[in-house]
Amino acid sequence: MSKYVLALDNGTTSTRAIVFDETGSPIATSQREHRQIFPRQGWVEHDPVEIWTNAEWAIASVIAKAGLMPQDISAIGLTNQRETVFVWDRHSGRPVYNAIVWQDTRTLPQLNEISPEQAETISALTGLPVATYFSASKIAWILDQVPGARTAAARGDLLFGTADSWLVWNLTGGSRGGIHITDVTNASRTLLLDIETLEWSSDLLDIWDIPRVMLPEVRSSSEIFGSAHLRSIEGVPIAGILGDQQAAAFGQAAFESGESKNTYGTGNFLLVNTGTELVRSTHGLISTVAYRCGDEPARYALEGSIAVTGSLVQWLRDNLGLIERSEEIEELALSVADNGGTYLVPAFSGLYAPYWRPDARGALVGLTSFVNRGHIARAALESTAFQTRDVMSAMTADTALAPTLLRVDGGMTRNNLLMQFQADILGVSVVRPRVIETTALGAAYAAGLATDVWRDREELRTHARIDRKFEPSMTRDERDARLARWARAVEKSLDWSD
Repeated sequence: MSKYVLALDNGTTSTRAIVFDETGSPIATSQREHRQIFPRQGWVEHDPVEIWTNAEWAIASVIAKAGLMPQDISAIGLTNQRETVFVWDRHSGRPVYNAIVWQDTRTLPQLNEISPEQAETISALTGLPVATYFSASKIAWILDQVPGARTAAARGDLLFGTADSWLVWNLTGGSRGGIHITDVTNASRTLLLDIETLEWSSDLLDIWDIPRVMLPEVRSSSEIFGSAHLRSIEGVPIAGILGDQQAAAFGQAAFESGESKNTYGTGNFLLVNTGTELVRSTHGLISTVAYRCGDEPARYALEGSIAVTGSLVQWLRDNLGLIERSEEIEELALSVADNGGTYLVPAFSGLYAPYWRPDARGALVGLTSFVNRGHIARAALESTAFQTRDVMSAMTADTALAPTLLRVDGGMTRNNLLMQFQADILGVSVVRPRVIETTALGAAYAAGLATDVWRDREELRTHARIDRKFEPSMTRDERDARLARWARAVEKSLDWSD
């Protein structure tokens, strides 16, 4: 009898459910976008109820598409946008405010009040810089700005979680007994977890003034957490949780030290596994937990986080009307031979790794009367590759490892023009797998390992299949010239915001 695993994947722009068979092949998918809410400049929110409703729909829809019953599903794995903050009432299940998304920059004034000594403590304990990207300041903002929230939190009436916690709580019964948990990968993105002990830090909770009673229990990434209480999957064990980028690395079988991947989604995220050793970056990267299976020691990673890549294509579609569908970006970019001297730095929420400059804002430079829609489309795609090159250079400086290839995944990797330019600007081979949605696959793998669908991680390696390998063809002189112009464009984006 075939074994199936259901992956629930809550991303920044949509929630989807995918059923995988025992070979790691997807047999059915359902997906629904959720709204991007922009109340003010720099603010980005999601509706938690909409996300849960979409998750319910996606699960029921994909089970029906696959023609399966709950008893056919061996396990459920969950993966999610990280850092985004959900705060809800444990009794009613109602959110007290919209989810504040990882891209949101509203808490920058509060972060500017953090003392150098506090910042040093935070970074030493968490492996992360003090930035609006992470969860802690968003939680504090909700407690301070929503009337009655801080009092309710102190008496234990409010719960905090990233998207995994919100979804698992609802999947397991919500206010009627739902479990309040998170895994080590998501917890490591909050600025509240001691990355060495893998426990919530009292020192950090004091700095951010967040009540411990709000926080979920920290669990491993692969174990049986509880059972689903939803008609379409009633009784199925929930057995895997991974933050989306760690899930993508798991789906790419980057299990051991030195193995890496780069995901092209709303943003780009390059991870290199450092094994059981916690490596501290000195070149603008962050330390994070890669995964933990059961009671094994945690594996760590260095990560380069880029805020805006795929969402830049959506911006060209929705804000500028340059294209009608995201898929049209490649055809439009191919209508011209090059970028026409135009460079686009998409610092809409500042620049993340390796710069960490919240004062940066988007810049389109090199414009002449020659430039048209095609050049701007090409510049947008190229910005993704340039930003990845910046992060890869920092990764090489931190690890002293010169990469010979880059394993990629995510929706943007369908774009052959982008993948070829990525190989050219890196000067290394770019390898695209047959299953590019490795985020969901990684969550399925974690759940299947905990429920004996798969024997061990070595068995998972046998499922890897290559779709295409892109080889660099650009000359070194051309590459260096383009990188120099990109560096000048980045300089133009700095010091725009107070």
